[in-house]
Amino acid sequence: MNKTAVHYPWFKREDTDAFFALFQNNLANFVIISVTMLGMGFPAEIVFGRVIPGAAVAVLAGNLYYAHMAKKLAVREQRTDVTALSYGISTPPMFVFLFGVMAPALALTDSHELAWKIAVGACFISGIVEVSMGFVGRWIHKNVPRAAMLGALAGLALTFIAGEMMFNTLKVPVIGLVVLAIVIVGVIGKVAMPFKIPSTLFAVVIGTLLAYILGYAKLDGITEGLSQFGFYPFIPTLATIDGIQLLFGAAATIFAVVLPITIYNAIETMNNVESVSALGDKYDMKESMITDGLGTMVGPLFGGAFPTTVYMASAGSKWMGAGRGYSILNGVVYMFAALFGLVAVISSIIPISAIAPIMVFIGISMIATAYQTSHSKYFPAIAIAMIPYFSNYISTRFNNGAEELVTGISPGIVPLGQGALITAIILGAIVVCIIDVDYKRASIFAFVGMILSYFGIIHAPALAFNASPQYAIGYLIIGLYFFIILNTAKLPKEKQLDKQDDLIDRKAE
Repeated sequence: MNKTAVHYPWFKREDTDAFFALFQNNLANFVIISVTMLGMGFPAEIVFGRVIPGAAVAVLAGNLYYAHMAKKLAVREQRTDVTALSYGISTPPMFVFLFGVMAPALALTDSHELAWKIAVGACFISGIVEVSMGFVGRWIHKNVPRAAMLGALAGLALTFIAGEMMFNTLKVPVIGLVVLAIVIVGVIGKVAMPFKIPSTLFAVVIGTLLAYILGYAKLDGITEGLSQFGFYPFIPTLATIDGIQLLFGAAATIFAVVLPITIYNAIETMNNVESVSALGDKYDMKESMITDGLGTMVGPLFGGAFPTTVYMASAGSKWMGAGRGYSILNGVVYMFAALFGLVAVISSIIPISAIAPIMVFIGISMIATAYQTSHSKYFPAIAIAMIPYFSNYISTRFNNGAEELVTGISPGIVPLGQGALITAIILGAIVVCIIDVDYKRASIFAFVGMILSYFGIIHAPALAFNASPQYAIGYLIIGLYFFIILNTAKLPKEKQLDKQDDLIDRKAE
């Protein structure tokens, strides 16, 4: 049979449902990016003229290529039921780039333009790292404990996402509490909303209406929002070059965030591609990871500042029976939405009090996921990995204007928060290894912490030789301690859980 003879349709009925599911996911991310950046004071010219168009270019490029990959797989296996991988802005890295890259960059430079350029440069570097993960990702996936990475993200979620957004939610409690309650009732309580509207969408609509009815948002905002309709062309920019220069200069401490979150992003891509493979669509893992990396690199060339990934929703699209049409349609729709200002209109009309509770729930969900997808014996590792971002939050929010107050609480707050994401992974990984009675790996992670401290990647304000000697010595000592235990102590035997199915503690159900 001629392999080119298979008829793999451009679009079929099942693509419609899959498109709307993917569209809502990406739209939520686009709106959160816009509202959060506007709340930070970024001008609309940067948000809607640069960042959103750049993100749309990345989403378009990736969706088109994944549709192409689906076609190749269909022809190779002579099947018409192949589903394209779902693709878009990666949600956890999106929050890391908002609060772990942009916010610190803004505090460091006091310039929205420079902060944007730093984020663009960081995103481009993230793409390079993700491409390289196509070659070494399997090894990292095997050797970096997932509980440690999830704990680090849970720390970010508790402070900068759930915590910070809870403060914004309660600025106008009559709106914020109502929106938060609707989301919790709908998502956690499983109560259907009127007309089967998704609970998050229903909550935003009710919150927005309340804000305008009660006078917390001015009706002029609607007019101003509608005025955002316009033409926002995709214009190439050299901001990537400026951003990379800043990352290797004045903003070097921010660079420490990029590598670990990219590793996490790549591992999640691997997990999601594997989940689709289990359903019958066996995509090439390396090609998928390289595609994610190249898509992430394309965005910054047009001003985008957020990494992309294969979505967990890929398995859901497969269950829906979708093909490649939903992927193509998603990319094209977002291209037009960004090009003509639809994202700008929606983001300008929705008040922060209506969107902040949604972000609170997302943060809570990230924390819950860290625990729900890990065996209960790893809970201590997740907990300790959450602490560095607590220090980072205090330092970021208060240290610039109240250094003596922060130092007075504890001189350890600031250094613990410097390079928080990597520190969290190191500490969490050490605890995981101890739980697994793997003191060899525990000592290796301790020695890695020593090296990173010596060069100022963690526990120091800037890169330098012997940047944080006390922390370097501390990690050296515990590394030697673990090595001594490995060779002298009588240790219990414990096998590390390495299958996702075994990560759920059945006793906790």
